[in-house]
Amino acid sequence: MITNNRVMKRTDYCGTLRASDIGRAVVLNGWVQKSRRLGGLIFTDLRDKTGIVQIVFDEDIPKEVFAAAENLRSEYVIGIAGKIRERESKNAELPTGDIEVLAEALTIYSAADTPPIYIKDDDNVDENLRLKYRYIDLRKLRMQRNLSFRHEVVRITRDYFFENGFTDVETPILIKPTPEGARDYLVPSRIKNGSFYALPQSPQMYKQLLMASGTDRYFQIAKCFRDEDLRADRQPEFTQIDLEMSFVDQDDVIGVQEGYLKRLMKELMDVDVQTPFPRLTYAEAMARYGSDKPDTRFGFELTDISDFVKNSEFAVFSGAVAAGGSVRGINFSGASDKFSRKDLDKLTEAARTYGAKGLAWIRVTDEGIHSSFSKFYSDEEMAKLTELFYGKSSDLILIVADRDKVVFDTLGWLRNELADRLGLKDSSVYDFLWIIDFPLLEQDAESGRFKAMHHPFTMPNPDDLDKLDADPAAVRALAYDIVLNGTELGGGSIRIHDKTLQNRMFEVLGLSADEIENKFGFLLEAFRYGVPPHGGLAYGLDRLVMLLLGEASIRETMAFPKNQAAEDPVSGAPGTCDAVQLEELGLQQR
Repeated sequence: MITNNRVMKRTDYCGTLRASDIGRAVVLNGWVQKSRRLGGLIFTDLRDKTGIVQIVFDEDIPKEVFAAAENLRSEYVIGIAGKIRERESKNAELPTGDIEVLAEALTIYSAADTPPIYIKDDDNVDENLRLKYRYIDLRKLRMQRNLSFRHEVVRITRDYFFENGFTDVETPILIKPTPEGARDYLVPSRIKNGSFYALPQSPQMYKQLLMASGTDRYFQIAKCFRDEDLRADRQPEFTQIDLEMSFVDQDDVIGVQEGYLKRLMKELMDVDVQTPFPRLTYAEAMARYGSDKPDTRFGFELTDISDFVKNSEFAVFSGAVAAGGSVRGINFSGASDKFSRKDLDKLTEAARTYGAKGLAWIRVTDEGIHSSFSKFYSDEEMAKLTELFYGKSSDLILIVADRDKVVFDTLGWLRNELADRLGLKDSSVYDFLWIIDFPLLEQDAESGRFKAMHHPFTMPNPDDLDKLDADPAAVRALAYDIVLNGTELGGGSIRIHDKTLQNRMFEVLGLSADEIENKFGFLLEAFRYGVPPHGGLAYGLDRLVMLLLGEASIRETMAFPKNQAAEDPVSGAPGTCDAVQLEELGLQQR
């Protein structure tokens, strides 16, 4: 049978067949991976989303079927009917490698030109070409695995939160433009020329309104949009696992999340993670790791030597302390002979991108202590300085002196960079931890104005409320981030539920009464009618899937991602509008 018009009703997927199926009749559909003739036999590898199985056509089948099989080429879409038998030349690399299907009937649904990219996982094709022909790229078993894995994350997520009393509620996609730190994507209104919707950066205010509505526990797999520069773990449109809870404190929110992550890791990764997860304050995380999302699978903690060097003749050190900064370093134990002077020079140049003016170093060897700044210290002082880092033979100590932000940014990057180079990041280890007690506000270095570190709806720590006007920088937030192996999976906070305190927060941020009313009036209006204490959290779904799969980019976890220029190579978006469309919207193109 050869026809293009009738579908052969599939009985099984290609990758699911095993030796236990020998003797069974099956109908399979899929794409031809490759086809070759050997004597009187044609061997065709048939692929669907579950895997590949070998199909055999021999000359005992009808001549027209065998003739059609001779013309099969890569990416032809076909259906076959046949019987499973044991394979003579077994293929241990394939899950289906013990069997093959002896074909009795063939349907060719559609022929295919030679594809512009190979459909195999290790093709090393340029990413732009992969994204342009994404519908072909997605045929790869790796990409199908990624999409299926993402589906399973969503399924488990929904099951868990539904079982824990959350209600799935969709919030609007067309909302009022409000600043949340990144640029909004704006949508012009045709009905009201000169006015614009924004695509949501998050459902933040609507989920707070849902708490005011009595929904109690809200949950959503939410599409979000941010017009910001792209990198490996950012896209202009992305997906959040978004939730909010009423009548809770920080421990309540964290407890629910730990149960979720424990279940996710067990069902998907077969990994038992221990709860409760460790908690670090923001201040402790920065002091120990130089980062508010530290990777704790390895050591390399920071050591503060500011007190020891504050009166040093070495002006780089003493000057940094005098200017209100600090001098800190990391002992990269056992790494002295693994980095040449040329390597250190390259690390120094890279450190400059984080604001550092340079790197000071100490090598500890069996012959003694060697340093880039030893001429400023006696041998006894160098020995004492090395002791502060618990230095021993074969250790490499790298030191940065500057403003605290520069010191932390540089050393936070260095500990990750050297851990990568030394192969210390064990992919089989999953270290979850919470970062808590974030600063509520951060001060802009140029304008001097304060801005919210998370967002302006975050509850200040009640113990710090007296500092909100007198010393805003010292106020801690009831905010928390969940971190896995050095990557932030999600973050949230307890929200302000008191209108007076919310107004006070806006004023600290320098917003006028008119700005407050224009941007947030509808939220404050809701606060007049009774709002419960509430808090929540949002995970980046794409990032979570990326980490669990071990992929380097979230583009590998999304069906149709944008490229680095925020373009969709498949459709050509963004595109232009014609004059009629612009006129309807009351817009003109310059």
